[in-house]
Amino acid sequence: MSTTLLIGIGNVLYADEGIGVHFVNYIQEKYQFNHPTDSIDLLDGGTLAQGLIPILCRYDNLIVVDTVNSPGVSPGEVYSFNFDQAPPEIDWQGSAHEVEMLQTLIMMEMVGDRPNTHVVGVTPTVIEPMTLGLTSSIQAAVPTMEKVLLKHLTEQGFTYKQKAAVDINALIPDSYKRGTLEYA
Repeated sequence: MSTTLLIGIGNVLYADEGIGVHFVNYIQEKYQFNHPTDSIDLLDGGTLAQGLIPILCRYDNLIVVDTVNSPGVSPGEVYSFNFDQAPPEIDWQGSAHEVEMLQTLIMMEMVGDRPNTHVVGVTPTVIEPMTLGLTSSIQAAVPTMEKVLLKHLTEQGFTYKQKAAVDINALIPDSYKRGTLEYA
């Protein structure tokens, strides 16, 4: 039996920077996933990055949804790639994370604890303090992000069933209230 974690990373108080969190909440509300032998968990990882290591290392497979940057790319461009074969132009620089997720994944690799990692990323438009919500470019990217995520999960043997019609914008006002992990 293999375990998969779908985790959204980002700060919901910084506009498009929160897309990872908003997107995972959206997917959790919209779909039910099944697999004959494997399991999948969905998690709002917020900005904890390094604090997530004890949780991340328990999984065989990890799917990270986050903002990514690439020089000369338009906002809303969606990327889907295996972390080990990341396109050279991709970076996570410029995010509002306390500790970069990229650095966390590299640290985990150094000690041999990083699960097989796939990234679904989108280039942000606005990373502005105290702006709760997404720009139109990022909202327009959500169907593409959804399509590449569902394709990846299907390739891993998961099936899915839509359980509700969900508008990501309807979830955003409560995103900061959802179960972000906290450590004492």
